[in-house]
Amino acid sequence: MYQEPNSAQILEILRNAHTIAMVGASDNPDRPSNLVMRFLQQRGYRVIPVNPALSGQTLMGEKVYSELKEIPDSVDMVEIFRNSEAAGKIADEAIAIKANVVWMQLGVINEAAAERAAAAGLKVVMNRCPHIELTR
Repeated sequence: MYQEPNSAQILEILRNAHTIAMVGASDNPDRPSNLVMRFLQQRGYRVIPVNPALSGQTLMGEKVYSELKEIPDSVDMVEIFRNSEAAGKIADEAIAIKANVVWMQLGVINEAAAERAAAAGLKVVMNRCPHIELTR
């Protein structure tokens, strides 16, 4: 059952995540996902961009994939920079690739997806931004 993590649990999630797949990563420097990707990379995280429109290109030194299942490396956390409806399918893909965490960005809330991910053993964070959490 999904339970919103407290501040200590969020910090633990961020300490244990080393490789993050960012679904909805943008090459536009004015987009929040671009800013957050750069921020996370500057703090030592490996951030793998996932965006079908940019698939095969390189973004901030990382190859862009069209889907999570295409990523050849293990992923600790899947960060969702898509709308709440799209989060359901992405959470299911995160379960399929055996990610440890599903993180839904600010404004992204999908209770059903959170329940499925939590039931599969993943930690779930909704409606939060790792940039904000790391700067607290």
